[in-house]
Amino acid sequence: MRFVNASISRGKAMRTSMSSSVLLVGGLIAACSAASQAQGMQAGTTSPAERRPSDIAPIFPQPGILTPAGNYVIEPALQFSHLSSTRASIVGFNVIPVLPNFVEAREVRRNSTAASLTVRHGVTNRLELEIKVPYAYRSDTINGSAPAVGIGDEHVFEGSGKHLGDVEIATRYQFNEGGIGKLYFIGGLRYKSRTGRDPFEVVSDCATRCVAGVNGRTGLPLDLPTGSGFRAVESSLTWLLPSKPAIFFGTFSYMHNFKRQNVNRTVLNGEQEPLGEIKPGAAFGVNVGMGIALDERSAVSFGYEHNSIARMRQNGQYLPGAVRIQLGTAMVGFSYRIDRVRSLNVSLGAGLTRDAPDVSVMLRLPMTF
Repeated sequence: MRFVNASISRGKAMRTSMSSSVLLVGGLIAACSAASQAQGMQAGTTSPAERRPSDIAPIFPQPGILTPAGNYVIEPALQFSHLSSTRASIVGFNVIPVLPNFVEAREVRRNSTAASLTVRHGVTNRLELEIKVPYAYRSDTINGSAPAVGIGDEHVFEGSGKHLGDVEIATRYQFNEGGIGKLYFIGGLRYKSRTGRDPFEVVSDCATRCVAGVNGRTGLPLDLPTGSGFRAVESSLTWLLPSKPAIFFGTFSYMHNFKRQNVNRTVLNGEQEPLGEIKPGAAFGVNVGMGIALDERSAVSFGYEHNSIARMRQNGQYLPGAVRIQLGTAMVGFSYRIDRVRSLNVSLGAGLTRDAPDVSVMLRLPMTF
């Protein structure tokens, strides 16, 4: 049986679609005016919150300087991504839905929209907790030929799905005090559930088994999933270097996806096709960027993110046709502080590799209490 080893949507989707799934760096250290003030401050003369410089435009998922102790940040967000490709691989939210590659698609157009609500709480000035709840809508159009339909026969598939996505919880810790010209280091740990609609739960267009040539079936899902179907844990290390007049930042990350035993795919008439053990590949990620404050209220950031996703295994063997996925995305972001409580963040991503979404746009409205 052949499967496609699909990708993270971040933003990593949309972290996806999931990688999706998709969400972006926030709370970075400072603009040049605030940074110069912080440089002259002595420890003990002001509180950590008073020494904290203003934020700049966030563009990656891992925040930098954390939420101050006792404060809450409530952040509604909306993300849209579009992918056009000549492959029938499925881009998920944060990590990898597993779907059969029976359709030899000539053209694939995939649109993903995700609304999310994130709540962060500062336990201490160096420790932060977070929970994120997404709701996803997907629509796919595939125009091509399918082996099960017949070589040369045109087949148009259109599908959609909307449901709760994969809920995430995270914690982050700032290791050192840092300062102007000194690196800050922030470690993160994120757990991704599988509360979204499972790709194995949605009904596939197969009679009893997804085998090419059986009753002219395509093997594609009749209702698209909104989750990856796998639990995952991601560790990350973010570094920040305030300089004048810019700040430089980046992140290294590793995502481990937990395998599932006794997996069954749902086919027509409520029947189940046994697939056995499925193990998604691990994902390595790196991003780097620079932010500049334009004035006291607005800032811009520029960056590049790359994720490499290993091949998937079924019953201990690599899936036939599965390849390592490379996702490269150029990012630009803009931030505007509306008042002392609210900020508006806009980011735009452009895919630079074959499997990355062509374009992704995210709007965020963090509110601090």
